[in-house]
Amino acid sequence: MKTQPILSNLQLELLKLYANNISELQLFEIKLMLAHYFAQKASDAMDDIWESQNLTEETMIEWTNEHHRVKNCT
Repeated sequence: MKTQPILSNLQLELLKLYANNISELQLFEIKLMLAHYFAQKASDAMDDIWESQNLTEETMIEWTNEHHRVKNCT
């Protein structure tokens, strides 16, 4: 049976980086780069969904005009 490592490959790589003492500004910049990276990945995934389902701006407008009522189950 294969066991998973306690830390992910990303965590291990970041630990190597954090072994060096960096300034608060550098730490902030690294966090910002990571945030931008994952935001871009999410945006790319949404673009793929839009293309695969042939969604358009008109589709989004139609969805915003739909009414969805939730039945109160009390």
